[in-house]
Amino acid sequence: MGGSDDAGVWTISEDTALLLTVDFLTPIVDDPFTFGRIAASNALSDVYAMGGRPLAAMNIVCFPLGELGIDVLEEVLKGGLERMGEAGIALAGGHSVDDREIKYGLSVTGMVHPGKILRNTGSRPADRIVLTKPIGTGIVNTALKGGMASNEAVAASVASMIALNREASEAMIEAGARACTDVTGFGLLGHACEMVQDSGVGMKIDPEAVPLLPGVREFVSMGLVPAGTQRNREFREPFIENRHTIDGETMDILFDPQTSGGLLIAVPSSGLDGLMERLGKAGNTAAVIGDIVEQPEGRIVLV
Repeated sequence: MGGSDDAGVWTISEDTALLLTVDFLTPIVDDPFTFGRIAASNALSDVYAMGGRPLAAMNIVCFPLGELGIDVLEEVLKGGLERMGEAGIALAGGHSVDDREIKYGLSVTGMVHPGKILRNTGSRPADRIVLTKPIGTGIVNTALKGGMASNEAVAASVASMIALNREASEAMIEAGARACTDVTGFGLLGHACEMVQDSGVGMKIDPEAVPLLPGVREFVSMGLVPAGTQRNREFREPFIENRHTIDGETMDILFDPQTSGGLLIAVPSSGLDGLMERLGKAGNTAAVIGDIVEQPEGRIVLV
């Protein structure tokens, strides 16, 4: 699943709404403990993107026990539990299936005030657009599979995917954010399109302002691009203005499908400085990458 509005929402009182998200991954790294940590962080992001606070989670596991053995499964689950501990949530059980393809993730229950739920629409002209993590995890993972990724690139990608979006979520609420989505499988531009589609506003993005993981441009120049990138481009490029003035490698990067990516936040100018200051103090690699504009409605302009 990808995007904050994938969450189910139930209002149970005037001051409490429950959020339920379900998300899981197939392995993208060889180390099972690291994979478990990434999958758990990825699953928690939908709740954080809606301004909610995760409360509890249930494990969802598909695993070929007869082929890999219990030790590998234990490490995956330990990795997920470590991230749940960092998030301060309870593990409430889980479900497992004997499956030839490994899959692991969480069903997460969170809480938010019904009047303060952030969705991926709701931004207004002159809002600033902030991205809280560098992009390029799909490209780095493709390079890793091809044996071409440097240790620096892999380490930076793993650190980014493991990092929770909790601090960014808390900071954007404090700053008065109007809209948000987590950047996942549709890539940066795909999720940006979701924020302006049928919303009465458009968005300007400066590609040079978008933070990238180490080695991303080099890997793209070598053709190390995941298959999902082309699908993302085919689906959303018609909504992108000035796309023909941007080189193809940059477009591949902007459409790169992310795993456990950052938050894409629309925040009023009055709250921008406070948001960036808090993110900076937390060691977050955040950047202002664009603005919400009145025209063209429902489209992204690359400048």
